[in-house]
Amino acid sequence: MAQIIIDTANHIAGYAAKAARVKVVAAYPITPQTTVVEKIAEFVESGEMDAEYIRVESEHSAMAACIGAAAAGVRTFTATSAHGLALMHEALHWASGARLPIVMAVVNRAMGAPWSIWPDFSDSLSQRDTGWIQFYCADNQEVFDTIIQAYRICEDERVFLPAMVCLEGFILSHTYMPVKIHDQEEIDAFLPPYKSGWILDVNNPFSHANLVSPEWYMEFRYMIQEAMENAKRLIPEIDKEYGQRFGFQHGGLIDKYQCDDADLIICTMGTMGSEAKIAVDNLRKEGLKVGAARIRVYRPFPVEEVKKLAEQPSIIATIDRHISFGMEGFLASEIKASLYHMEDKPLLAGFIAGLGGRDVTFRTIEEIAKKSLKWMKMGRVEKETVWVDLRE
Repeated sequence: MAQIIIDTANHIAGYAAKAARVKVVAAYPITPQTTVVEKIAEFVESGEMDAEYIRVESEHSAMAACIGAAAAGVRTFTATSAHGLALMHEALHWASGARLPIVMAVVNRAMGAPWSIWPDFSDSLSQRDTGWIQFYCADNQEVFDTIIQAYRICEDERVFLPAMVCLEGFILSHTYMPVKIHDQEEIDAFLPPYKSGWILDVNNPFSHANLVSPEWYMEFRYMIQEAMENAKRLIPEIDKEYGQRFGFQHGGLIDKYQCDDADLIICTMGTMGSEAKIAVDNLRKEGLKVGAARIRVYRPFPVEEVKKLAEQPSIIATIDRHISFGMEGFLASEIKASLYHMEDKPLLAGFIAGLGGRDVTFRTIEEIAKKSLKWMKMGRVEKETVWVDLRE
C-alpha cells in the first residue's frame, strides 16, 4: 500500500533503492551522503531489504564493487559526494564503457580546497564526460521518483548506461519533506526485474572490455553516444508513463514553468528551479513576462528542447551553481552551444551563484531577472558572466 512519509532526501534515496529491489549496495561514508547508505544498512539488517551490503575501503572500491556485481547480472546501487566522486573517476568510465546500468545517488558538495561540506555542482559536473546519464532533482519526491525511473531508463536495451541522480547536500539531503512511497506492486509492474545485456559467468567464460585496436575503439564510443541519444528520447516517455501511473511527473528533460509567453526565461538546475518558480510568480504580479526552465537532465543535454524553448523569449538568463574555471558556467556554455545555429536567437546572459552552499533565494533570482530585463530593453548584454553577491 502506498504511504506518505516525512523524511530527508538521503533517507528517501534509501527507500527508493529498496523499492527498486536493488540486490547489491556498495557503501562508503562521506558527508553529506553518509545517511543514504546508513538508511539502507538499517533496511538490510532488519530484513526489509534483500540485498548484499558491501562495506568497502574507498569510493573507488565502491564503484569497482558495483561494476563487478552489475557485470554478474544484478541491480546495483551506491551513493557518494564530492571528493568521493572524484576518487571514483577512473571507474566511472569503466562502468559506462562496459554498458552497466548502475544507479548512483550523488549528494552534491563543493570541491576543496578550501574544504567545504556545502553544496554546488562542481563534483558531478566535473564528471560530465564519463558517459553517465545525469539527473538533477528539485525536491525529495523527485529524488524517489527519479531513482525508480533511472533504473527503467538505464536498463533499457537501447541504453544500457549508468546514471547519477544528483541532489544538493543539506538543501535536500538533510531536509525533511513529505514524500509518497508508492505501492510496491505498482513499482514492480513499472520496473520489472533486471535483465542484463551480458553476464560474467564462470561456467560460460568469455572476454569483455579487453584491449581494442584503433580499428574498433571509435565504434565503441559511437555506440555510447547513440545510447545517450536513445536515452534522450526515452526519458520524457518514461516520465510521462510514470506520471500517469503514480501521479508525479517531473518535466522529462526540462521542467518548464510559465514559459509560453515569456520575454525572459530563467534557466537553472536543481533546487534553484523551485526558487525560480516563486520568483516568476512574484514578477508576473508586477506585470513582467518571465518564465523558468529547470534543466532536469544534463546528460544527455536536451539540445532540441532548448532550441524550442528559445523560440519565444527575447533573453535567456542562466544561473549556474558551478564555474568552469577560465570560461563560464557549464549551463551557460551548453545553452549557447545549443542555440549557435539559430538564426534569430535570444540574448544570453550568464550568472554564477550559490557556490559552496551560499543561499540563492527567490529574491536573488528576482534581482537577476530585473537586471536581465534591463539588458533586454537595451538590446545587449553588458556582461556575459556576472558573479552574484560577490564580496570584494
